[in-house]
Amino acid sequence: MPATNQLAGIVSKINRLPDFARTRALSLFFGKAVPFTGTVGIRIEQLNQERCVISLANKRRVQNHIKGVHAVGSLLLAESATGFLVGLNVPDDKIPVIKTVHAEYTRRAKGDMTVEAHLTNAQRQRMQTEEKGDVSVPVTIRDSEDKEPIEIEMIWAWTPKRR
Repeated sequence: MPATNQLAGIVSKINRLPDFARTRALSLFFGKAVPFTGTVGIRIEQLNQERCVISLANKRRVQNHIKGVHAVGSLLLAESATGFLVGLNVPDDKIPVIKTVHAEYTRRAKGDMTVEAHLTNAQRQRMQTEEKGDVSVPVTIRDSEDKEPIEIEMIWAWTPKRR
C-alpha cells in the first residue's frame, strides 16, 4: 500500500537512509514530533507501516526503585510503538487516539526493554477506508533476558479531525 499521509511519506524518506543513520534519524524525528519520547530516550530500531520495533535503555532517568525500567516507561514504549504504527496508517483527515490500555505485569523486568508492534493488512485497510473505528494493535515487550514481563493490549481509535 502506498503512503497514506504526510507522516508515512517522511518515514519512507528516512527509511531510505543508510542503515547506520536510519535509527538515529527516526529517533530524532519522533523525539521532536512527540517530545516525551525524546526526553526518556526511546530508540526507534525499525519503523514502517506494518511493523515498529523500539527500545529503551535501562538508565537511571527511567528507573524505578528496584533499578528496572519504570512501569510507566514500559507503557510509554508500548503506546509509542503502537501509536507510531497507527499514525503512519490513518489518512491526514483523521486523528489517532489511544482508547484502551490493559497491562498485566507478570514478572520483574531485567535490563533494557524492547517492544515490537504489528498491524495486519486488514487492520491497515480499515484505518485507510473507514471514517472512524478502533483496532487492537498486537504488541510484545521483551527485557534483556528475552523474557516477556508484561502482557499488554493497546486499543487505538481513529476519528475525523475537527475543523
